[in-house]
Amino acid sequence: MSILTLIFFANIALAIYLVFQMRKNDFNPEQISIKLGYIKSVGLFALIFGILGQFIGLFSAFGAIEQVGTVSPHILAGGLKVSMITTMYGLVIYIISIAAWFGLTSKFG
Repeated sequence: MSILTLIFFANIALAIYLVFQMRKNDFNPEQISIKLGYIKSVGLFALIFGILGQFIGLFSAFGAIEQVGTVSPHILAGGLKVSMITTMYGLVIYIISIAAWFGLTSKFG
């Protein structure tokens, strides 16, 4: 999840950089439009990375279950719940990225 946090901070930094660049009033609208798309793309990358984290977590959980054999449904449900944390975090980053992209596009685009 630390990688997702780094992606989130990079996306916020990109949005802040673009706001300062747009405030200068000497920007090329076409370039800004392309750079605003980067915010949405980085957010989508965070979502995909979160889903990949879930698959890795599920793979390791099922590997452990395979070694042990019989597992309680409570333990299985707990493992599934933990593996979904990265997907939820990636989805939150994506939603924030879309909101930032929409807000900046409507204001400056």
